Amino acid sequence: MLTTLFFLAVLMVGVPIGVCLCLSGIVYIFSIDSPVLFQSFPLQMFGGVDSYGLIAIPLFILIGELMNSGGITRRLVDLAMAFVGSVKGGLAYVNILANMLVSSIIGSATAQVAIMSQVMVPEMEKQGYDKTFAAGLTVYGGMLGPIIPPSVMFVVFSVLAQVAVGDMLIAGILPGVLLTLLFFCVIALMGLVYDYPRSAKRPWRERLRTVVQASPTLLIPIVIVGSILGGLANPTESAAVGAVASVLVGRYVTREFHFSALPRILLRSAVYSAVVLFLVAAAAVFSWLLIYGKVPQMVAAWVQTVAHDPVTFLLLANVILLVIGTVIDGIPGLIMTVPILLPIATDVYHIDPRHFGVVVVINLVLGLMSPPVGLSFFVASAVTGAKPGKMFIVTLPFFIISCVALVMLSLFPSLSLGLLK
Repeated sequence: MLTTLFFLAVLMVGVPIGVCLCLSGIVYIFSIDSPVLFQSFPLQMFGGVDSYGLIAIPLFILIGELMNSGGITRRLVDLAMAFVGSVKGGLAYVNILANMLVSSIIGSATAQVAIMSQVMVPEMEKQGYDKTFAAGLTVYGGMLGPIIPPSVMFVVFSVLAQVAVGDMLIAGILPGVLLTLLFFCVIALMGLVYDYPRSAKRPWRERLRTVVQASPTLLIPIVIVGSILGGLANPTESAAVGAVASVLVGRYVTREFHFSALPRILLRSAVYSAVVLFLVAAAAVFSWLLIYGKVPQMVAAWVQTVAHDPVTFLLLANVILLVIGTVIDGIPGLIMTVPILLPIATDVYHIDPRHFGVVVVINLVLGLMSPPVGLSFFVASAVTGAKPGKMFIVTLPFFIISCVALVMLSLFPSLSLGLLK
């Protein structure tokens, strides 16, 4: 109890989550009067990041930075525009489709929202869309970032759950496509109520020219996802090749990447990678102390009194994770919940850890779009000036359909495991 109160107190005053976990571990060791555990403290932290799979994290982050610097995002948006045409609400479809294409490179919800808000919202405003709707739609498009590979959250989950990183990345493909299609359906239904503008007609010759000019940018996601699906490379190797491809495309195809920007790009990538990896190291200590204190066993005993089958457990986990995701960011949320819930899911209810991982990640990402915090809405607000509360209300149908998708994924494991069979 003392450890829990201390953790909540330091978290509420703004102490970073990784430091909170480490300090709480120290308080727990003192509370049980077992100073000998301090000898294992640094070893557990080192062991948490002593994983080959974690090398993929800084490489995926580097790919995102290289892509931004090379102007690849703009060309992916142009490619999506060429496919949609002049349908009613066409730019709304382009927003989601472009987010899906960019997701296969960035892999972070908040980073994707920040980037795509700068690209899509001004363009949608020019076409006559409400700014609040455009910003909110971009937030839900950013939800695809941590689901469609590459995904930093899936890599972290893989390390925490001790499952293959490649399997987790592949497991996110079908759910990402499912969410994209469901978002398309919502746009179509909302288009029956609201008078969305039509995209300007573009001659087929112009569309073909856009496709030819933008197609080389698809080399990056093809290299990353294709090499993993084809068994040609593991996620770490594919990320390294993807980083090289990002440099080549940005330098010789888009001609917007300059080697003089490389030190700044590497520094930003290193800082963000260090933050993520410190969280993983803190998670190792947190998990170790949870197991030592038999917390998973106590939680499992309580859950079994409420959930009597795997489906009921997953639905209960959805509620718990969604609530946690509303106040805690994705990776810290993984760190706090996976060590407790995963053993229950796999040992008690015999749920495939990869299926459970997809459900956990989508829940925590959806929490980024949920009150009272809604971090992604605040990111979009900072870029566009739209109000976060209004964004949530205007785009509420997308939140509802995301919850429906979560229930579908909980009921039908094949939606996440289909490509792994």
